[in-house]
Amino acid sequence: VFLSRNFRCDCGNSKFKNLQCKLLPEKSKVNAGNKYNDNFYGLYCTCKRPYPDPEDEIPDEMIQCIVCEDWFHGRHLGAVPPESGDFHEMVCQACMNHCHFLWAYASQLAVPPLTKANSLEDEGIVLKVEENEEQKKEIKKESGVEHQDTKEEKQSEQFNEPSTSSGFEFLTTYGYCSKFPQKFPVEIAGTTSEFSFCKLKELQSKPFVKKDTATFWPSNWRSKLCTCKDCLKMYSELEVQFLTDECDTVLAYENKGTSDQETERRDPLMDTLNSMNRVQQVELICEYNDLKTELTDYLRRFADEGTVVKREDIQHFFEEFQSRKRRRTNRMQYYCS
Repeated sequence: VFLSRNFRCDCGNSKFKNLQCKLLPEKSKVNAGNKYNDNFYGLYCTCKRPYPDPEDEIPDEMIQCIVCEDWFHGRHLGAVPPESGDFHEMVCQACMNHCHFLWAYASQLAVPPLTKANSLEDEGIVLKVEENEEQKKEIKKESGVEHQDTKEEKQSEQFNEPSTSSGFEFLTTYGYCSKFPQKFPVEIAGTTSEFSFCKLKELQSKPFVKKDTATFWPSNWRSKLCTCKDCLKMYSELEVQFLTDECDTVLAYENKGTSDQETERRDPLMDTLNSMNRVQQVELICEYNDLKTELTDYLRRFADEGTVVKREDIQHFFEEFQSRKRRRTNRMQYYCS
């Protein structure tokens, strides 16, 4: 799906002997920014197998991670992927560990994976299982967050200010307005100040569970990532700035591919005709038919005589064709006058 973000052509550098790049002769000896993974050696997934794999008898769809750009078997992601139409992007286990902040978003945005029934796992049967309220409470107890959740609810009740006439509700302990994203002006004691709001910190203040699995995401999830100053700095340090780039998404690549295909299928002649008025269209079609007829008759003589068509012959044909066209145009002007 993706182009390689961290790769430039190596032709003409020190990796190739006696070969110089014809486009950039002064190319550096090594592309220091290139990142080579096992894909460059034809190996994929955590199992490090080729694709297609002649020894793999299990039919399994391979999914590309949007962070490391490696491809993974669905059965090697630590979780059963949802139906292919239910999610647009996947982040593998290793990249979720690297981008640990994504777990806070996953609790709100990620598409839940399918759940395997243990008794049917060996038979390859997959069931969708929805957690009820009791199961969710058990998960909270196991992760040790139930007490934390109750504590936060009490704090919210204690510090939640009554609504003002403008609809603001202040959480004085955090110093931001719960109803507004990013930044907003707050009037306190006759002065106006501005507070920064971080979506990530808000999500991290709530209970969430980290797992050793890949995660699956809907099409618009990246637009909901926080872009405050601290988060942008974190993305840069983790080298995942592209997560906030709208042109980097799978949907953007798919749309670009569709647009390129439509451009390739487009007929240049028809595009030119569509840009003209009716009179110009008729004149162009007549000129095209005249050129086609005369060129065919001219080249047929060479075929009948068995002689080779030279560059000078083609130049002579077009000179004669232009001369005949000018004579026809002059006669039409004479009669019209």
